[in-house]
Amino acid sequence: MCESVKAMLHECDTLKERLSSLRPLPPESLKKIQEALDIEYTYESNRIEGNTLTLQETALVVNEGVTISGKSMREHLEAINHAQAVEFIKDIARQDIEINERTIKEIHAIVLHGINKENAGRYRTVPVMISGSRHMPPQPYLIEKQMEDFMLRFTGMEAEHVHPILVSAYLHDELVRIHPFIDGNGRTSRLLMNLYLLRNGYTIVNLKGSDEAKASYYKALEASHVENNPTPFQTLVIEAETASLERYLSIVDGGRPM
Repeated sequence: MCESVKAMLHECDTLKERLSSLRPLPPESLKKIQEALDIEYTYESNRIEGNTLTLQETALVVNEGVTISGKSMREHLEAINHAQAVEFIKDIARQDIEINERTIKEIHAIVLHGINKENAGRYRTVPVMISGSRHMPPQPYLIEKQMEDFMLRFTGMEAEHVHPILVSAYLHDELVRIHPFIDGNGRTSRLLMNLYLLRNGYTIVNLKGSDEAKASYYKALEASHVENNPTPFQTLVIEAETASLERYLSIVDGGRPM
């Protein structure tokens, strides 16, 4: 691990300790903050995948059940499903349930609920290509073995006490590399990453869906998958977690952290 990554992780842990010192936070205040941040996460995660609902529209669809004129049924379902998936990972994190292949399939089933009944929660049976990427995901017959190896490596990282943020980055990075589903891999990977972060006392990482942020995100994943260099993606996740912790602290502690 390079020194810059170590320093960034140390900064994250300092912020996390400060947030922990403020707990327990007032339940009503906490509920409102989390609702707003969760909607932002749903909006940005779907935006990365091309969903055109605005932040306000996403909130109306999820919280009020409003139908937005001119937007597709799929876009509405993506917002509703993602919000439900966020609640699902929070429940798993609270109960400290083991993260395994079944967990990943359950997250994916929620993400594609009502959108793709045939493939929701099931590994793909056809080869795929990722638009704009030089990385070629494994053939369908290799998925089961690669997912098994993926979970074994994850268990090994936990046994080795690898830093939780690096483990969370690995969970996202490797699931996208394998690309086990026909659709919904990105959202599922980001949810899996955040499940692990929540389980370890961190806050949700909200990777942005702007053109510039999306380009940086895909470039970092490409470096890992094509050049076998995970550092850019690890750095991106650490920076996003730092920003998330700082924002949370600025809300609950009435000012900027540090």
